[in-house]
Amino acid sequence: MNPQKRTTAAIIVIGLAAVAAILAAYPGGLELRVSPVRGGPPLAVLPLDPGENFTLHYYHSVENAPIWETHSVDASGRIYIEEERYLKFGAGMGKMPGVGRMEMRGPYEVITDMHTPVGDFILRIGSPGVDHTLLWRGRRQNLSAEAPHVAVQFSAQPVGMLHSVWRMVAPHPSLAKMQPQIDVPDP
Repeated sequence: MNPQKRTTAAIIVIGLAAVAAILAAYPGGLELRVSPVRGGPPLAVLPLDPGENFTLHYYHSVENAPIWETHSVDASGRIYIEEERYLKFGAGMGKMPGVGRMEMRGPYEVITDMHTPVGDFILRIGSPGVDHTLLWRGRRQNLSAEAPHVAVQFSAQPVGMLHSVWRMVAPHPSLAKMQPQIDVPDP
Protein backbone atom coordinates (compact mmCIF):
# COMPACT_ATOMS: atom_id res chain seq x y z
CA MET A 1 0.00 0.00 0.00
CA ASN A 2 1.41 3.39 -0.89
CA PRO A 3 2.04 5.98 1.88
CA GLN A 4 -0.90 8.20 0.86
CA LYS A 5 -3.40 5.28 1.09
CA ARG A 6 -1.87 4.22 4.43
CA THR A 7 -2.28 7.77 5.79
CA THR A 8 -5.89 7.93 4.57
CA ALA A 9 -6.67 4.54 6.12
CA ALA A 10 -5.07 5.61 9.43
CA ILE A 11 -7.11 8.83 9.46
CA ILE A 12 -10.32 6.88 8.82
CA VAL A 13 -9.51 4.38 11.59
CA ILE A 14 -8.60 7.14 14.06
CA GLY A 15 -11.76 9.07 13.12
CA LEU A 16 -13.99 6.03 13.61
CA ALA A 17 -12.32 5.29 16.95
CA ALA A 18 -12.86 8.89 18.06
CA VAL A 19 -16.55 8.78 17.05
CA ALA A 20 -16.98 5.46 18.89
CA ALA A 21 -15.29 6.87 22.02
CA ILE A 22 -17.53 9.94 21.95
CA LEU A 23 -20.66 7.84 21.44
CA ALA A 24 -19.62 5.49 24.26
CA ALA A 25 -19.17 8.41 26.65
CA TYR A 26 -22.30 10.35 25.61
CA PRO A 27 -25.42 9.40 27.63
CA GLY A 28 -27.69 7.02 25.76
CA GLY A 29 -30.50 6.40 28.23
CA LEU A 30 -30.93 3.55 30.67
CA GLU A 31 -31.19 -0.19 30.71
CA LEU A 32 -33.43 -2.10 33.13
CA ARG A 33 -32.26 -5.64 33.88
CA VAL A 34 -34.27 -8.39 35.54
CA SER A 35 -31.65 -10.99 36.47
CA PRO A 36 -31.73 -14.15 38.58
CA VAL A 37 -30.02 -13.48 41.91
CA ARG A 38 -28.16 -16.80 41.73
CA GLY A 39 -26.78 -16.07 38.27
CA GLY A 40 -27.70 -16.89 34.73
CA PRO A 41 -28.88 -14.81 31.82
CA PRO A 42 -31.28 -11.95 32.50
CA LEU A 43 -34.98 -12.63 31.99
CA ALA A 44 -35.47 -9.11 30.65
CA VAL A 45 -33.28 -6.23 29.47
CA LEU A 46 -35.31 -3.15 28.58
CA PRO A 47 -34.14 0.22 27.26
CA LEU A 48 -35.66 3.10 29.24
CA ASP A 49 -35.63 6.85 29.02
CA PRO A 50 -35.07 8.78 32.26
CA GLY A 51 -38.44 9.11 34.02
CA GLU A 52 -40.03 6.33 31.96
CA ASN A 53 -42.31 3.86 33.74
CA PHE A 54 -42.52 0.09 33.84
CA THR A 55 -45.20 -1.84 35.73
CA LEU A 56 -45.36 -5.11 37.61
CA HIS A 57 -48.79 -6.71 37.43
CA TYR A 58 -49.73 -9.76 39.47
CA TYR A 59 -52.53 -11.40 41.44
CA HIS A 60 -52.37 -11.24 45.23
CA SER A 61 -51.57 -14.73 46.53
CA VAL A 62 -54.16 -14.55 49.34
CA GLU A 63 -56.90 -12.35 47.87
CA ASN A 64 -56.42 -13.40 44.20
CA ALA A 65 -57.07 -9.75 43.30
CA PRO A 66 -55.15 -7.88 40.58
CA ILE A 67 -52.40 -5.47 41.59
CA TRP A 68 -50.35 -3.04 39.51
CA GLU A 69 -47.14 -1.48 40.84
CA THR A 70 -45.81 1.27 38.59
CA HIS A 71 -42.13 2.21 38.87
CA SER A 72 -39.94 4.85 37.23
CA VAL A 73 -36.20 5.18 36.79
CA ASP A 74 -34.27 8.46 37.07
CA ALA A 75 -31.27 9.45 34.93
CA SER A 76 -28.82 7.86 37.39
CA GLY A 77 -30.63 4.50 37.31
CA ARG A 78 -32.40 4.79 40.67
CA ILE A 79 -35.77 3.00 40.73
CA TYR A 80 -38.83 4.62 42.36
CA ILE A 81 -42.29 3.27 43.07
CA GLU A 82 -44.80 5.76 41.69
CA GLU A 83 -48.22 4.15 42.06
CA GLU A 84 -50.02 1.07 43.39
CA ARG A 85 -53.45 0.00 42.15
CA TYR A 86 -55.54 -2.83 43.45
CA LEU A 87 -59.11 -4.01 43.30
CA LYS A 88 -59.55 -4.27 47.04
CA PHE A 89 -57.50 -4.04 50.17
CA GLY A 90 -55.48 -7.20 50.75
CA ALA A 91 -52.87 -8.49 53.14
CA GLY A 92 -49.80 -6.27 52.89
CA MET A 93 -51.58 -3.65 50.77
CA GLY A 94 -52.86 -0.24 51.68
CA LYS A 95 -51.82 3.31 52.29
CA MET A 96 -48.59 4.08 54.13
CA PRO A 97 -48.81 7.26 56.22
CA GLY A 98 -47.03 10.16 54.52
CA VAL A 99 -46.58 8.37 51.17
CA GLY A 100 -48.65 9.45 48.18
CA ARG A 101 -52.36 10.05 48.18
CA MET A 102 -55.29 7.66 47.96
CA GLU A 103 -57.93 7.91 45.23
CA MET A 104 -60.50 5.69 43.57
CA ARG A 105 -60.50 4.86 39.85
CA GLY A 106 -63.64 2.93 39.17
CA PRO A 107 -63.44 -0.18 41.36
CA TYR A 108 -59.70 0.30 42.02
CA GLU A 109 -58.05 1.83 45.07
CA VAL A 110 -55.00 3.75 43.87
CA ILE A 111 -52.09 5.23 45.78
CA THR A 112 -50.68 7.95 43.52
CA ASP A 113 -47.81 10.43 43.73
CA MET A 114 -45.66 8.04 45.76
CA HIS A 115 -42.27 8.73 44.12
CA THR A 116 -40.55 6.67 46.81
CA PRO A 117 -37.02 5.44 46.06
CA VAL A 118 -36.65 1.67 46.18
CA GLY A 119 -33.35 1.39 44.29
CA ASP A 120 -32.45 -2.06 43.01
CA PHE A 121 -34.89 -4.58 44.46
CA ILE A 122 -35.34 -8.32 44.65
CA LEU A 123 -38.59 -10.10 43.83
CA ARG A 124 -39.28 -13.80 44.28
CA ILE A 125 -41.37 -14.56 41.21
CA GLY A 126 -44.68 -16.21 42.08
CA SER A 127 -46.23 -19.34 40.67
CA PRO A 128 -48.34 -19.39 37.54
CA GLY A 129 -51.64 -17.96 38.76
CA VAL A 130 -49.82 -15.19 40.63
CA ASP A 131 -48.55 -14.25 37.16
CA HIS A 132 -45.88 -11.69 37.93
CA THR A 133 -45.94 -9.85 34.60
CA LEU A 134 -43.66 -7.06 33.44
CA LEU A 135 -45.53 -4.36 31.47
CA TRP A 136 -43.54 -1.91 29.35
CA ARG A 137 -44.36 0.21 26.29
CA GLY A 138 -47.57 -1.69 25.56
CA ARG A 139 -45.89 -5.08 25.85
CA ARG A 140 -45.91 -7.78 28.52
CA GLN A 141 -43.70 -10.60 29.73
CA ASN A 142 -45.10 -13.16 32.18
CA LEU A 143 -42.15 -13.86 34.48
CA SER A 144 -44.12 -16.52 36.39
CA ALA A 145 -44.43 -18.56 33.20
CA GLU A 146 -40.65 -18.39 32.69
CA ALA A 147 -39.12 -18.62 36.15
CA PRO A 148 -41.58 -19.42 38.96
CA HIS A 149 -40.10 -19.26 42.48
CA VAL A 150 -36.85 -17.68 41.23
CA ALA A 151 -35.49 -14.63 43.07
CA VAL A 152 -34.67 -11.90 40.56
CA GLN A 153 -33.09 -8.48 40.94
CA PHE A 154 -34.50 -5.44 39.19
CA SER A 155 -31.69 -2.99 38.53
CA ALA A 156 -31.20 -0.06 36.17
CA GLN A 157 -28.09 1.68 35.00
CA PRO A 158 -27.19 4.45 32.57
CA VAL A 159 -25.73 3.31 29.25
CA GLY A 160 -23.68 5.18 26.67
CA MET A 161 -25.01 6.27 23.30
CA LEU A 162 -22.91 3.63 21.53
CA HIS A 163 -24.52 0.88 23.62
CA SER A 164 -27.97 2.37 23.03
CA VAL A 165 -27.42 2.53 19.27
CA TRP A 166 -26.13 -1.06 19.32
CA ARG A 167 -29.30 -2.18 21.15
CA MET A 168 -31.41 -0.52 18.43
CA VAL A 169 -29.58 -2.57 15.81
CA ALA A 170 -29.32 -5.74 17.90
CA PRO A 171 -31.98 -5.74 20.67
CA HIS A 172 -31.42 -7.99 23.69
CA PRO A 173 -32.96 -11.45 22.97
CA SER A 174 -35.36 -11.05 25.91
CA LEU A 175 -37.31 -8.40 23.95
CA ALA A 176 -38.40 -11.11 21.52
CA LYS A 177 -40.21 -12.86 24.42
CA MET A 178 -42.42 -9.85 25.12
CA GLN A 179 -45.98 -10.05 23.81
CA PRO A 180 -48.42 -7.26 22.97
CA GLN A 181 -50.23 -6.13 26.10
CA ILE A 182 -53.75 -7.28 25.26
CA ASP A 183 -54.90 -9.54 28.08
CA VAL A 184 -53.57 -7.61 31.10
CA PRO A 185 -55.61 -4.40 31.35
CA ASP A 186 -53.87 -1.38 32.83
CA PRO A 187 -56.65 0.82 34.26
